Amino acid sequence: MMDFSGGAYGGGKAGGAFDPIGFVMRPTVILRAVCWLFAIIVFACVSAEGWREENGKEYCIINRDANACNYAVGIGVIAFLASMAFIAGEYLFEQMSSVKTRKHYVLGDLGFSALWTFLYFIGFCYLTNAWGKADDPPNGEGVNNVQASIVFSFFSIFTWAGCAYFAFLRFKAGVDPSFQSTYESDPNAANQYSSYPVGSGPGTGGVEGGDQYQPSPFGGGQQQQQQQQPGVGEFEGILVKGEYAPSY
Repeated sequence: MMDFSGGAYGGGKAGGAFDPIGFVMRPTVILRAVCWLFAIIVFACVSAEGWREENGKEYCIINRDANACNYAVGIGVIAFLASMAFIAGEYLFEQMSSVKTRKHYVLGDLGFSALWTFLYFIGFCYLTNAWGKADDPPNGEGVNNVQASIVFSFFSIFTWAGCAYFAFLRFKAGVDPSFQSTYESDPNAANQYSSYPVGSGPGTGGVEGGDQYQPSPFGGGQQQQQQQQPGVGEFEGILVKGEYAPSY
């Protein structure tokens, strides 16, 4: 059983060295490869021998039900493409540095795998019922192909259910605390900083703690001009020293 504890949804930190042997031996990768192989058998068997031509028209040998053949080919082709996509996702999973991206991938894996488990179950029941009512094809052509498609549709129910189970274990494992950033672990971190800290001391009305008042950057020019201009008292003192007597 694969251990998904620790890390972020069963994966280690991004940027680690890639181990090809370890990647191929993962249960999730092996299961995806089995799903990929079964999907080929399901749609290829029906595509190759599931159709016959009579009076210039093609018909499905599964009880002459075109929907039965199309359903088998449809779920098989989509499962084939999805299996390759998820195998590539398993390779990229360790390179995902975002915890949210990993979570979205795991949820997508869980939802798709559960859905395809259900669709394969419906397909198995549908094909089995239709094939049981069908007449034997001429010379028995296509019988083995249809039976193989039905059997591997049944096997695919369990392989996709296994994929859904592994995805559920990943989602249940969650994220190790060491993978949480400081901002994510402390949502109030952004409120610990203010634009203008209030100073302390008499007349400031601020919170005690030794913070100094920082003036607005747009008021620096006005304060310098006020400091350079002499006050009224200083101007009068200069006039007195110059023996200037004001007139009344």
